[in-house]
Amino acid sequence: MNAPDVVDVVALGESMVTFLPTRPGRLADVPSFDRAIGGAESNVACVLAAAGHSTRWVSRVGADGFGDHLVETIGSYGVDVGGVRRDALRPTGVYFRTAGERGTSAHEVAYYRAGSAASAMTVENVTVGAGRILHLSGITAALSGGCLELMRSLTARYEGRPLVSFDVNHRAGLWRSADGPRALLELARGADVVFVGEDEAEEAWGVTGGPSAVREVLPEPAVLVVKQGAAGATAFAPAQAAPTPRTFEPAPTVDIVSTTGAGDAFAAGFLSATLRGLPVRERLRHGHLWAAATLTAPGDLAAPPSRAHADRLVALDDHAWERLRLGPGWTQAAQAPEEGRTP
Repeated sequence: MNAPDVVDVVALGESMVTFLPTRPGRLADVPSFDRAIGGAESNVACVLAAAGHSTRWVSRVGADGFGDHLVETIGSYGVDVGGVRRDALRPTGVYFRTAGERGTSAHEVAYYRAGSAASAMTVENVTVGAGRILHLSGITAALSGGCLELMRSLTARYEGRPLVSFDVNHRAGLWRSADGPRALLELARGADVVFVGEDEAEEAWGVTGGPSAVREVLPEPAVLVVKQGAAGATAFAPAQAAPTPRTFEPAPTVDIVSTTGAGDAFAAGFLSATLRGLPVRERLRHGHLWAAATLTAPGDLAAPPSRAHADRLVALDDHAWERLRLGPGWTQAAQAPEEGRTP
């Protein structure tokens, strides 16, 4: 049994207060915004906590009202926020975005995070604490030189370290130099479980040729998950976790409401199944289902399906899984949707 202070997952990274428009349109035209929270790592911690896992979020926020809001909101999901430090000299980061989805010409994001409290994280002022898994993302590394050194120390290999999970999360606009892709590759090579989009690998490292080409660039991680958009995801894993070195699982058809946060939910679902010791094929399916929960709801965070509901869907045969279609509200269904209902 774990010691009382050892949680399932520690997630380290910046979270910001997010301002979402009350109507579609350019930022210049939107008259008012609703407040929410956003942060890749805290998203993972919140979703895992909602599913019953013990999680801790480690970060720094300003000694301001926005910092209060972040700590209180993330804590309300059941996440341990005792590892969050307050900075009296630096503010909590905030950002505004349009209602349009990322990757479209209409999408606008205005970040106010330069000099934020989280950007001042360093090896000296951050205490991670004990966890079975330490989850990180490439966003943190881009915030400052001190954050990059912190990430390098956390991904350094040493005996007895936790399982290190790393979501590449390449954000070209965050890096102040051209060294970002090389730094991300270095960090990914030090992790045990790596999540990266096929398109991300091409943008950051110029890798083309599909998941196998990504694996050639990243042979070090024990588990590498290459996300292939709506098609599905491919995982490379050792023999004890999968019958073959490479496992592809298609994603179910999803009636998408919003794509924001889906990648974080996928990582959370995969890590939840990893904590349960499930085979890689089932880990991928849980990742797809948790991502679908977020894809079919507005905002960055959505409650994952219950374990019983998800396990029932994961156990579907290949034909039924491929016929599965998930729409808004599917996580609240009492049983699997009609398209994939077990006999």
